[in-house]
Amino acid sequence: MTTIGWVEIVASLTLVLVAVGLSLWKGLGVERSILSASLRAAVQLLAVGAVFRLIFGSDIAMVWAVIWVVAMTLISAETVTRRARGIPRLRFSALASLGGALAVSLGLVFGLGVFDLEPITLIVIAGITLGNTMPSAVLGANTASKTYRDNPERIEGLLSLGLDRDMVARFMTPQAVRQALIPHIERTKVVGLIALPGAMTGMLLAGADALDAVLIQLVIMYLILGSVAIAVVTIVTIVASRALTPDLRLQTWVTEQG
Repeated sequence: MTTIGWVEIVASLTLVLVAVGLSLWKGLGVERSILSASLRAAVQLLAVGAVFRLIFGSDIAMVWAVIWVVAMTLISAETVTRRARGIPRLRFSALASLGGALAVSLGLVFGLGVFDLEPITLIVIAGITLGNTMPSAVLGANTASKTYRDNPERIEGLLSLGLDRDMVARFMTPQAVRQALIPHIERTKVVGLIALPGAMTGMLLAGADALDAVLIQLVIMYLILGSVAIAVVTIVTIVASRALTPDLRLQTWVTEQG
């Protein structure tokens, strides 16, 4: 296996520096964001690497792995809450949608014996799942709230026809779900043709058999797509159920930011 040192890491920053130079040259104003993101990623990954060394070298590695997964889930839910602003009581809903999707993924992977239940596989599968479901949950929540805020007349029209809250949601939420799922659906369509996923390329670079790498990637890809769908449908449904009061009026958080 090739040894990576600081020289190689610094050399890999070449394209980042080119991007910074282009931003300065064209006056795009994104150079600070690029440098900040690069520095933050380096600090976070180095910290995670140090923690992983401690976890995997511990006699209670599985206990630490479970704690790590719980922490990742809580942080993901908090991130969804912060990025989907203006929606009240979203924290528990985000936790329910992300935690539910993660539970299904881990149950399938380890329950069916696709992977052996070990600290490293638990953390990796949980990280892949949450890393993909969290942005989609944010998009789903924001799109659902925007759908209600932008269409008060349509909602009032549906209510005037005698529809209840659940029936209104059935009319209003499909578009939000579709918009949140489109990125992952499109990514799935072109996998192998344009994009070569990380798990497969990592295994190939490590010398694994090509067919084994493809099969592992298929499992992970289906887990991601399914988990994203579960999380998006869950959080969109919850947001929609809270957009109307019990007496079928738009909530103030909808009308005030419409």
